[in-house]
Amino acid sequence: MPTVSHRAFAASAAGLGVLALAHAALTWPPAAVLAFFAGGAAVAFVAEAVVVNLGWLEHHVGPKALGVPLYVLLAWVGTLYVAFRVALLVTTDWPAVALTAVLATGYDVLSDNRGVADGRWTYTDDLPGPRHGAVPWWNYAGWLLISATTAAFGTLAL
Repeated sequence: MPTVSHRAFAASAAGLGVLALAHAALTWPPAAVLAFFAGGAAVAFVAEAVVVNLGWLEHHVGPKALGVPLYVLLAWVGTLYVAFRVALLVTTDWPAVALTAVLATGYDVLSDNRGVADGRWTYTDDLPGPRHGAVPWWNYAGWLLISATTAAFGTLAL
């Protein structure tokens, strides 16, 4: 049984994305907001849809489009925005892109197994390679790549 209901979890995760978007809209030029949030959501959607449709991941919280929960898109860019803003406190440009990817992936290492344990998603692949708990290596590789791509959108637009 999840410690927080699926509905409350999805609402709080989406809420982070909404708050991040509002903060960005107040502090960044519109082109940067669009590039980071729309670009990041598009990249996350495509990556999640590919993994879901390959049968490697199943989400148990909806509503969904092509197997991807819609709250994930807001949660993804919200998480990356926080990581990117922290990275920008200590560095700029491409080093900030790399640091964002490391920070966001570190967050996923700490949190993804909780989502599995609470029944929010299940990794259904049988790919060889190491796992951290129930989470396969390719998930973290994906977080690094997609986080860096989204942060690059922000870097290029700022």
